[in-house]
Amino acid sequence: MNGFLALLQRDLRLAFRAGGGAALALAFFAAVVTLVPLGIGPDLKLLARIAGGVLWVSAVLAALLALDRLFQADFEDGSLDLIALSPLSLEGVALAKLFAHWLATGLPLTFLAALMAVLYGLPMVATGALMLSLAIGTPAISAIGAIGAALTLSIRRGGLILPLIVLPLAAPAVIFGSGAVLDALNGQASGALLLLSAFSLLSLALSPFAAAAAVRLNLAT
Repeated sequence: MNGFLALLQRDLRLAFRAGGGAALALAFFAAVVTLVPLGIGPDLKLLARIAGGVLWVSAVLAALLALDRLFQADFEDGSLDLIALSPLSLEGVALAKLFAHWLATGLPLTFLAALMAVLYGLPMVATGALMLSLAIGTPAISAIGAIGAALTLSIRRGGLILPLIVLPLAAPAVIFGSGAVLDALNGQASGALLLLSAFSLLSLALSPFAAAAAVRLNLAT
């Protein structure tokens, strides 16, 4: 547990350091979300209906900006070899890194999305559904991203391939998350949040093992 917490704190410090990626992800999210209403126009009814999809897609794309360095930086400077030799298992390493990624990007994006929802005229009920869906779904994005980052670890310019791996796998989170917002906007009961929760739990359960296996493969070659 001490090794897990130490690695978590280390990755959080690196994420919030200048050039760490967390601030860049938040700035990218804010920029994309702000530009869409400028292109569509002032139709608040239309903006409110597309808000869930726009904010969710923007959040996934923003999270991708901080994923390519999840294992890559440690791999390049040799730190990953030392971490692999530590008492903490590679599954624990992967879990600590994906949790750090979520704390640095997913959680701040959840709160920032509530502010950005004002631009779309989203009612309070729908804004609450948006925040809840992001809080539930963004851990799945970090989990899937950890697998993609581990698979592209030793590939030169793997950051270009990473979105091709992560985006198709993240599609259910976007569908269920934006669906929950739309259902709240229409005043309808929805099982989208339950489906999103199941998807997130499944991703979190499988990700440490899949990411650890990919890291082992890359370290062995």
